[in-house]
Amino acid sequence: MPTAEQHGLVAHSDGAFVPVQTRSERFRSVNVDEFAPVTGREHEWKFSPIATFADLIGGELDGSRLPIETTDASGIAFSYIPRGDSRIGTAGTPEERASANAWSTFGEALLVSVTGEDEKIAFVTRTGLGDAPRAAHTVIEAAPNSRGFVVLAGTGTARLSENVEILVGAGASLTVVSLQEWDDEAVHLSSQFARLGRDAFLKHIVVSLGGNVVRVNPSTHLAEQGADIEALGLYFADAGQHLEQQVFVHHDAPHTKSRVTYKGALQGAGARTVWIGDVLIGNAAVGTDSYEQNRNLVLTEGTRADSVPNLEIETGDIEGAGHASATGRFDDEQLFYLMARGIREDEARRLVVRGFLTDIVQKIGSADLEARLTAAIEAELEGR
Repeated sequence: MPTAEQHGLVAHSDGAFVPVQTRSERFRSVNVDEFAPVTGREHEWKFSPIATFADLIGGELDGSRLPIETTDASGIAFSYIPRGDSRIGTAGTPEERASANAWSTFGEALLVSVTGEDEKIAFVTRTGLGDAPRAAHTVIEAAPNSRGFVVLAGTGTARLSENVEILVGAGASLTVVSLQEWDDEAVHLSSQFARLGRDAFLKHIVVSLGGNVVRVNPSTHLAEQGADIEALGLYFADAGQHLEQQVFVHHDAPHTKSRVTYKGALQGAGARTVWIGDVLIGNAAVGTDSYEQNRNLVLTEGTRADSVPNLEIETGDIEGAGHASATGRFDDEQLFYLMARGIREDEARRLVVRGFLTDIVQKIGSADLEARLTAAIEAELEGR
């Protein structure tokens, strides 16, 4: 039976228990049975509609191989590895019950191996998963000094809880896009762990457009000197849709850098987004340069955007660290400017939203994918 201390609760002088005070103190385990049942009051669940996916948090999951479609790219190979492979567990360990449930259940892990110094892109599309609760595990490994671009896409129906591990070798440069274009009733929980080696660079992008509940939580461990992460996020929540991201960056080595930028739009009654950004600068991370920001654009009444940036610094010898968060409605001056030049109000509103989100789209680095997302944003604005 898990003890209170296992879950980061420590006894106060009056006998009561208080929660953990730093991100580094959170309980971690790959065994679901070591986590207490979820009540919804926990720090990692308090913004989430847990009743919607109780089966993924603690129920039985199908851990067999997912039906996937892949594209061929020289230098990017796909295979399956057993649970006991030494790479599994290298990038991170679950901090919450749903992630641990998926970890305890999966049979084999999909391995995406990136080699070679030339630029290349490959897609992994999960589709046709059905309505049964499922678990999955994916390992993306970029060899030292390699270059690559991997897109993990989800379409169709799904009730999926997964873990993704990203291993970026020394001197490697890797882009990983997590693209959620699920059907309206889909539920997707994804914990994504990245470990960066010396002078490695990762561009990690989360794009959430489809699905009923989508919760993607990326954690990055800047484990060796010179590691660099650019974390980008784009989301568009419609009526009744819940889109959540809990981002964690751990600076754990000297002269590491992180830039986190997430932007989202909300429209329709009950549209809900959650962004939590945690940055931990450890006592060994001298010379750290870190900044995180989240921006939300509210398009209609009846929406809610929660935005919570957090910054913990354990050393005074850093280059810089900061965070910013803002949630607001249309800029009336921008709207007036466009309408004064003969643009209809509905088209002017689309232009403002398009400009707000295009800032993220243009940083992705793939012309075809950028065009695909631009078209998807247009469809969202037109209510399709």
